[in-house]
Amino acid sequence: MSEPGQDSNNTSSTSDNHGAAQPDPPMYSTRWPELGLALLLMTIAVIVLIDARRLGTGWDEFDGPRSGYFPFYVACLLLASSGWIALSQLLSWRKQNPDFANRTQLGSVWAIVWPMTLYIGAVQPLGIYVASALLIGFFMLRHGKYRWPTVGAVAFGVPLFFFAIFERYFLVALPKGPIEAWLGF
Repeated sequence: MSEPGQDSNNTSSTSDNHGAAQPDPPMYSTRWPELGLALLLMTIAVIVLIDARRLGTGWDEFDGPRSGYFPFYVACLLLASSGWIALSQLLSWRKQNPDFANRTQLGSVWAIVWPMTLYIGAVQPLGIYVASALLIGFFMLRHGKYRWPTVGAVAFGVPLFFFAIFERYFLVALPKGPIEAWLGF
């Protein structure tokens, strides 16, 4: 019998194809991801602060704020907030830590991260429009289970639409690859 407020079908284990109960995959705590991300953001904030100081953070009497004015203050906020997160993680190190994710959940994240990483690497040699068409097509096939005609229409149509908007209407040149060069753009 289940406790009040709980679903009677809710179990703490999963079952395999034969109906045998399998224990849930192990969970990873939030301690290391939060501390690692806080330290990464602190590093980025320090880099931005150094560069903002190089550009100048003052106020020019005739031109207004110098180039590093706003990045300096945004980096100060980022450094303070990420420093607070890192400090709170270090001060509560011995306390019970909530779960971050289990292996199944991290696998779902990985299924998105690796294609995005390949996409970022493909933008330079292939151009943003071809790389975007490949990424959209992959996600529609792999995760959406769409049929080829729909995949082709959307994967070709969306980058074509953005090409028209950015290259023709806004006149913003985005990274192009060999196909755009072959077509004369």
